[in-house]
Amino acid sequence: MKNWQGKQVLVIGAARQGMAASRFLASHGAKVLLNDNRPQENFVRIMPDLQKQGIRFHFGSHPLELLQGTDMVCISGGVPLELPLIQEAQKRGIELSNDSQIFLQAVKASVIGITGSAGKTTTTTLCGEIAKSALTSPYKAWVGGNIGYPLIEHLEEIQPKDWAVVEFSSFQLELMSVSPRIAVVLNITPNHLDRHKSMAAYTAAKAHILQHQHIDDIAILNRDDPGSLGLAGEVRGSLLTFGFNRPLHGNGCYVQDETIVMEWQGAVTPLVPLSALHLTGKHNLANALAACAASFAAGFSPESMRSGIDAVKGVPHRLELVRERAGVRWYNDSIATAPERVMAAVRAMNTPLVLLLGGRDKDLPWDELADLLAERKPKVILFGEAGDLIKEALQRSSPDYPLSQVADLQAAVQEADRLAITGESVLLSPGGTSFDAFHDFEERGEYFRKLVKELP
Repeated sequence: MKNWQGKQVLVIGAARQGMAASRFLASHGAKVLLNDNRPQENFVRIMPDLQKQGIRFHFGSHPLELLQGTDMVCISGGVPLELPLIQEAQKRGIELSNDSQIFLQAVKASVIGITGSAGKTTTTTLCGEIAKSALTSPYKAWVGGNIGYPLIEHLEEIQPKDWAVVEFSSFQLELMSVSPRIAVVLNITPNHLDRHKSMAAYTAAKAHILQHQHIDDIAILNRDDPGSLGLAGEVRGSLLTFGFNRPLHGNGCYVQDETIVMEWQGAVTPLVPLSALHLTGKHNLANALAACAASFAAGFSPESMRSGIDAVKGVPHRLELVRERAGVRWYNDSIATAPERVMAAVRAMNTPLVLLLGGRDKDLPWDELADLLAERKPKVILFGEAGDLIKEALQRSSPDYPLSQVADLQAAVQEADRLAITGESVLLSPGGTSFDAFHDFEERGEYFRKLVKELP
């Protein structure tokens, strides 16, 4: 592990990742300065704890003076690299890093790293449960990263024969100069273009999960997704693929006779019956295939794969059934912050729908979703900042598309309750981020749950 004693580190962003990095670095002797542009009154509750840990702080702005004497800048995922403070740090040749990079550089255990435009959390959850089933005491599976909590806070506890299953976002990967032993790229479709500005830049960020692997590491790509498979040229070690059908060449996971199987060096091994998968939708079958491919690469047994996949009955905020009331089922898919994810959710549902769309746009195309909705014809309720934008896309595809538009999520739930009839499902699958009204998609999903459960 790097010697942090006496190093001066500026941590930008005082949310979950920034707080975890600050605590870790301070506990290892670094002189930490935590910075966030939100006003100081937002942090009054945590300031005494920061002071106890010897963490200095500056809230409310990003002055360039904070770089004085700085050895490294540690950047939280939500902070754009275009920030003038970060740009100035680069000009001065100051090292840039983040909590995920520090973790990967120091962790003793083998790591399965998972990224993609959609399905990261579900695949990480499935893989994590498989690892937990495969490992026996005293060895342990650690699951975290972009899902749950940053694993940097547990570095001292993680032992060499443990396994870590880590979800990585493009925000975390764009700075990375180290890769996990097993790297999974689920898919690459338009997402976060408000941050990355182009698909080329977004894809380049994702590719970092592969580019620093070694010859004895394993990359896992999706045969059915051109974006993922298009990174095959970046593979430094062995390549394993997954997809619905048998690979034409090479080793890979696929579906045969209602079973997930692995073809490896000419031999076909049954891994998991599809009946063990409780998550609905073709996209979740793809996630299970990816989890099995990663688990096979890690050496986990088919029995562990079956047990782990069977243990996952659902993942919060991902097609989560909240309530059935008067013959209407209410589903929370708040994680769907891109139109592509809404399309996957709509295709996974086999009942007539009342669809709640909205939030904040990420500069992503809505037209393909609009075409799907024109075909499926759900009742659509628009809410939030992106309402007008989505309405324009829907009406381009189907000029007379019937829809409702309301101000916020609470009004959307009330309108859905008015419109939904027995046999229909109400689906919150917004397609936009939550940042027009909520801290994150989890807060939005929890608020939706609360509103639905309070319906008389």
